[in-house]
Amino acid sequence: MIAVFAPGQGAQSPGMFSPWLELPGVDAQLAEFSEATGLDLLALGTTASADDIKDTAVTQPLLVALGVIAASQLGLEAAGERVVAGHSVGELTAAGVAGALSPVDAVAFAGRRGAEMAAACAATPTGMSAVLGGDPDAVVAAIEAAGLTPANRNGAGQIVAAGALDALEKFAAEPPAGARVRPLAVAGAFHTHYMASAEQALGAYTAGLTVADPRPILLSNADGAGVDTGADLIARLVRQVTLPVRWDLCLRTCADLGVTAAIELAPGGVLTGIAKRELKGVDLVAVKTPDDLDAARALVAANPQHGQGEHTPEVRVVVTPAKGVFTRDESVDAGREIAQGARIGTVRTNRDEHEVVAPTAGVLAEWLHHDGDIVAAGLPVARLTNGSE
Repeated sequence: MIAVFAPGQGAQSPGMFSPWLELPGVDAQLAEFSEATGLDLLALGTTASADDIKDTAVTQPLLVALGVIAASQLGLEAAGERVVAGHSVGELTAAGVAGALSPVDAVAFAGRRGAEMAAACAATPTGMSAVLGGDPDAVVAAIEAAGLTPANRNGAGQIVAAGALDALEKFAAEPPAGARVRPLAVAGAFHTHYMASAEQALGAYTAGLTVADPRPILLSNADGAGVDTGADLIARLVRQVTLPVRWDLCLRTCADLGVTAAIELAPGGVLTGIAKRELKGVDLVAVKTPDDLDAARALVAANPQHGQGEHTPEVRVVVTPAKGVFTRDESVDAGREIAQGARIGTVRTNRDEHEVVAPTAGVLAEWLHHDGDIVAAGLPVARLTNGSE
């Protein structure tokens, strides 16, 4: 099985479109994307400075535009079983690659997303800091204790804290044991409640958007679960701006699915670097320029299509019905068969207790939260798989 990854904000660089303009049809694609976004993406991707393209409202459509252009050059329709996933705004690239959104709609969505998130950042001064090293559970606990949000969990000892600037400064001055904190050059606290206005605006924007069921399967940043309906995907893309990015769970699902090769779309490099540590033995190609296309196409050719790819294991999540303190059911262990509707735990609030039940039958592949964790409503607490191979 082959995975296709799409990078997120921070992967951009000045002039990144220039080598792609030598390929036939790319200039016409960019003209169409520019019209859809109201931005001169050609100029922004060729002659604009690093400062010009770090604006969230510009960066996001640039990245999605280049990602779908690179994907169109790979002949992915000839590949066999495959899965797609994107990091943050890269999830819109993934939606385009999976056929859920047209390339133009994916780029236009990114333009609107970037503008709304930039506006949310301007409303309240916030930021993000990378936390490198340390015990992951201890780091997350320290971030939350500091009044911050673990906004990105990328795996390989990379967790990003987000929130108010004064809280970030205090956190950096007293980092978790074995960890170091590095401020990130971003406009604000992405993937936190500070983006609530952007989520609301995107909900209205997507009401009239044409969306199809993603084919191949698309992994969600929210929980690493496979998304197989367009309606579910759109709802997740809207909520994504306020939910943490669980890239670590996306990679874990790739391992569960038996991914043997992965291609990172342009401007690639960051996600393949993480995958090199998290997906041992998987063949990796980062498409940075057209010079990398032959190596990526070779991976596609080595994974030819046989049938319709009906044997991809389903991955589903169990979510909480209310905010409160989570407790696992003592009779449920990882690896156990779970019936649809079976209770796997409870969430206790100040007033009452709610059952957490499995939405479908399957095998409990992994717990995502521990006893005593305070969880929000709709938060994933466990992953289920059908166990098929």
